[in-house]
Amino acid sequence: MCKPMTAEAGVFEVTLESTLKTVERAEELAHRVCECAGFDEDDQNKIEMAVHESVINAVAHGNKHDQRKKVHLRFEIFKDRLEIRIRDEGAGFDPVRVADPLANENLLKVSGRGIFLIRAFMDDFRVDSMRGLGTEVTMVKRINPETKSSEGGTDCEHEGHNTPN
Repeated sequence: MCKPMTAEAGVFEVTLESTLKTVERAEELAHRVCECAGFDEDDQNKIEMAVHESVINAVAHGNKHDQRKKVHLRFEIFKDRLEIRIRDEGAGFDPVRVADPLANENLLKVSGRGIFLIRAFMDDFRVDSMRGLGTEVTMVKRINPETKSSEGGTDCEHEGHNTPN
């Protein structure tokens, strides 16, 4: 286990295959990063679920299960927040056009709940379509200093940094 990070920012990046197995690997990495950042179990679960939903969207909707395409995952830990960026290599989409899962006509539909959950679990959520580069989702979870350990330092500041697939 690692100790929580302090003021020093830590960056953890990985490029993943565009398969559903990628989702589990992304969740495991999210779990490790959350522990390093000092999030409590409840926030860890929310962040892991947001990463889960975003990576599924990148693989299924962005890359359309094309194994020649990649999913790029980046975690950056700051003193006050965790920023997560997930980029696919697809054509992009407009999040405004995603159907509201709470609308009566969508209540029984299986799809369309991922972005709803991400918005509920994270403090900030943004989608940027980058012509020719895919779609990048940016999610932010603020770190509550009252819940962090006061041990300081970390033994995992470089763990996973620029991890190859």
